[in-house]
Amino acid sequence: MSKPRLVIVGGGWAGFYLVQYISTDQYDVTIIDPRRTFANTPLLASAAVGLFHFHLAEEPIRSRNRVDIQFFKAYVTSVDFESQTCHCEPNFDEELDSFKVEYDILVLAPGCQPNTFGTPGVEENALFMKNVSDAMALRKRLLDLFEQATLPNTSDAKVKELLHIAIVGGGPTGIELVAELDDMAKDELSKIYPRAASKLTISVYDMADNILGNYDKDLWQYANEQLAKRKINIETNSTIEKVDANHIFIKGKPTVAYGILVWATGNKESGLTESLDVRKSEKGLKRIMTDSNLRAYKDSSQVWSNVYALGDAADIDGNPLPPTADMAVQKAKYLLKVLASPSAPKAFEASNKETVSYLGSGDGVTESGGKGNAAWVAWRAGSVSWSRSLRGRIGILVSWALNSLFGTEIASV
Repeated sequence: MSKPRLVIVGGGWAGFYLVQYISTDQYDVTIIDPRRTFANTPLLASAAVGLFHFHLAEEPIRSRNRVDIQFFKAYVTSVDFESQTCHCEPNFDEELDSFKVEYDILVLAPGCQPNTFGTPGVEENALFMKNVSDAMALRKRLLDLFEQATLPNTSDAKVKELLHIAIVGGGPTGIELVAELDDMAKDELSKIYPRAASKLTISVYDMADNILGNYDKDLWQYANEQLAKRKINIETNSTIEKVDANHIFIKGKPTVAYGILVWATGNKESGLTESLDVRKSEKGLKRIMTDSNLRAYKDSSQVWSNVYALGDAADIDGNPLPPTADMAVQKAKYLLKVLASPSAPKAFEASNKETVSYLGSGDGVTESGGKGNAAWVAWRAGSVSWSRSLRGRIGILVSWALNSLFGTEIASV
């Protein structure tokens, strides 16, 4: 008797967790993702500044321990729910023929993509922090700019432009990147480029009235104060109208020159999510609506009994939850139980994991009101726990030990 064909669309937090633990005795499993690795997004900023090697911020989707799982490096461009078929386009440099994958059970976890709000020039000129390639590009660009700044014919005015890092987005992702870059500048670049490092400036631009808006007022005020002490320029109420290769154009404010622009403003739905003929949320980020058992709604009242949705691309009707890595993993754990014993499952119940944000120089804030070094310790401990493998956790700890003895390794890539 053949096993049910279980197809997982997306190798992010939800899809990758599922493929690590799903029973291949029970299901014929296929996972489809345009990248061959899972990006451990909370670790990207740390990898970019050299706290550990880039490979520790990603995991291969293919595993020697899971050779009975099929992986296709491709985009799922559409899904025909009636014929139970995924239409796929291979993701390679050369153009290859499209193909179809049929399923008995479908798990939709396509994730999201950076939200540029249609701002002209962002796609062409900004860096993002969604995968290891982005982290590598950031480090390479930063070191290249420092080398340019030290050339004998580089004017002081040009150095000022080259060594201005602009971060658009004052949420946890943007602020943690600011913190890591500031630490890198003070702890490492100041020793390698003693003259140029003192001229590095970091600015944060956000449309909102304050940074870290998901925290209570006293916490975001504390964050503002601590970053200001470290001479981080915080520009709130800043609407970016367009960018070019070297400048940011801000509504009602002077044009700003930059050497590096990182766009960290949040997410929007993927092209696949947008195209799917399923019910979606009506406000904000468009997400696939599910019932409490994570089954995708086909319309306002009916669900597809064999189609599940989770991760950033999905939300539960009547129980909205944040699109976070932790929530994606929680839903994946729940779905594993459902798939192991699908009869009459209990409703999904989320547990809240405290949010921690790093501010730099051994400082941080926690959602519950914690501040200072204790918050930083909690954040660093979280770095280890985010790794999906024992090998990765050991690698991070060993890297930290070597850094404490010999300094951070920031050789170019």
